[in-house]
Amino acid sequence: MSRLAKSGCLEVVLTGIHLSSYGMDFESDKNVTLIDIIEETDRIEGIERIRLGSLEPLIVTEDFAKRLSKCRKVCPHFHLSLQSGCDRVLSRMNRRYTTEEFTAGVETLRKYFDRPAVTTDVIVGFPGETAEEFAETAEYIKKTGFYELHVFKYSRRRGTAADRMDGQVPDAVKSERSEALLAIDRELSDDYRRDYIGRRVSVLFEEKITFGGIDYIVGFTDTYVRVAVGCEGLDAPKPNSIANVRVTGLLGKEMVIGVAEI
Repeated sequence: MSRLAKSGCLEVVLTGIHLSSYGMDFESDKNVTLIDIIEETDRIEGIERIRLGSLEPLIVTEDFAKRLSKCRKVCPHFHLSLQSGCDRVLSRMNRRYTTEEFTAGVETLRKYFDRPAVTTDVIVGFPGETAEEFAETAEYIKKTGFYELHVFKYSRRRGTAADRMDGQVPDAVKSERSEALLAIDRELSDDYRRDYIGRRVSVLFEEKITFGGIDYIVGFTDTYVRVAVGCEGLDAPKPNSIANVRVTGLLGKEMVIGVAEI
């Protein structure tokens, strides 16, 4: 990663299919874990941001969150895989955590980080999911207050354990439940972004776009809120630069707009 930093890379994303299990397969050093590589990356000169990929809920212990909070470059944007907000469905999915344990992880992150962006994945229509179980999931999502949801409809795969389960949910019901969660997602995301209005944020700018006939340069806060600033003037931020922005309002459905403070 030092070579990436020397080439001008300001942000790195540590990701992988089993990111939380980093180091468990090492033969020479069984004591190396994900938090160790995060701390090592945090010391690399030139890297300004470290973003993490999807984490397993149970990795968020008190010690993990405390050490993570001391890494100055870690972005307070955490994607914890939920899948369902109903313990009975989680059990059928063979997940190794409960909603209570998931909540404990979220609360621990919020203890050590100020207003972190917590995002998640949810599957609707898993075999046997009743209307009451889906309602539990919807209520849990509202109560937890995620920044964003990634909603998926269960897709049947021949030969899997779930394929052999009773109570396969009709596609029409899956679609209805997906739309219901997406509506909750829009409300939660809008509320999270709206709270940035009037605040001063640090933005890593990436690219220029045209929206509504106006040219903007856009980038992301450390919490992954997309920010747009007008391109006019010599003082407009450049791609691959970090600048402070005063957020003035919402722009479209997925962005906020602001004024750069050069």
